[in-house]
Amino acid sequence: MSFTVDNLLGRLADSYPDREISDVQLRTGGLIYLHTNRGLEIVESLGPVDADSVTAVAAALYSQQTVEIWDDPEAVGGVEKMWALLRSKRVIDFSCDQGALGSPVRMRVQVHLSDHGMGITCRCLRSRITQLESLGLDPMITDSLRELMQRRFGLGLVTGPTGSGKSTTLAAILDWVRRNFQKHIVTVEDPIEYRYDTLMEDPNRPGIMLPCPSLVTQQEVGRHTQSYQSGLKEVLRKTPNIILLGEIRDRETMETCIEAAQTGHFVISTLHTRGAVKTIDRILEFFPKEQQHAILHRLGETLTFVLSQGLLTGFNGRVLVTEYLQNTNEAVSSGIRAYDGSATSLEDALRCKGNQRWNQSLMSLYRAGRISEEVFNSNTLG
Repeated sequence: MSFTVDNLLGRLADSYPDREISDVQLRTGGLIYLHTNRGLEIVESLGPVDADSVTAVAAALYSQQTVEIWDDPEAVGGVEKMWALLRSKRVIDFSCDQGALGSPVRMRVQVHLSDHGMGITCRCLRSRITQLESLGLDPMITDSLRELMQRRFGLGLVTGPTGSGKSTTLAAILDWVRRNFQKHIVTVEDPIEYRYDTLMEDPNRPGIMLPCPSLVTQQEVGRHTQSYQSGLKEVLRKTPNIILLGEIRDRETMETCIEAAQTGHFVISTLHTRGAVKTIDRILEFFPKEQQHAILHRLGETLTFVLSQGLLTGFNGRVLVTEYLQNTNEAVSSGIRAYDGSATSLEDALRCKGNQRWNQSLMSLYRAGRISEEVFNSNTLG
């Protein structure tokens, strides 16, 4: 089917008024698929999308990139420029500001090639930041995060697979900090997902706007800094109190995060892991075996919390399952330092007061009738 690209996302939203659309998938010759709070759904009403329509959508999105005065004037162009980049790179990743395809949201986009031709994946980013208490976290975890984020230094990790709500959780944490404390918060993201206003509503006088007590400096990889590694090193010269790094991808970045935490900064970031044990395993994988013992000792000192989360399909929409490890006592610190590849020491740490195990959270959802037995069994950590 061929269609105009004007207000495409708006039309999809109108067709699914009771859904929360997080991703839109277009493939040449295929039906449109949506990731919603009910899982992966097919938009049959529009039929298969032809090659011209996919190209038109890709070009419209590509032309909506924000171009700043210091950008390369040839970095963004028309469909010819987009095709040239695809021929050389085979894939293009970028973000669009509000107004792309008639949508009132910001989007993260990937245009790629596959056996069927051109394909597009659009991640719809929320324009409003969810409040920390509205994320669906256990109140015990919310209270702990509020307390730990007031510390002068440390390393906090929010982990989980793609689409598990990590960015939403990080934004909620930083938004709470910026409204309540005098901090300099610096973010390095790829791309910038949530924007933090310099103003906030007066908590005592609804409708009255006040300057936020915190200063937030946001940088996007590729636009404002060359890479995560260079951005993180540059951040340290900006006298930050809190540093948000969108994702830890390699050894150098991981080591710089630990060093920043050890030298008086609070660093928060993400890893694509599920559970505290897998998170520690992933960190160790960045380093050669002869360095891992020293890294565990450094983590025992700096790692402040690991919040691992996943979004599951429930009977009434998506539900949040979590594992939470807070490093607030010697038993947990010792468990981290003593980790040797077996889960014993960390599992013991997870049983300490104030922590929550993944399977414990999953069982609570199942007993409350919020998820099916099939979802429970397929997401249990062994």
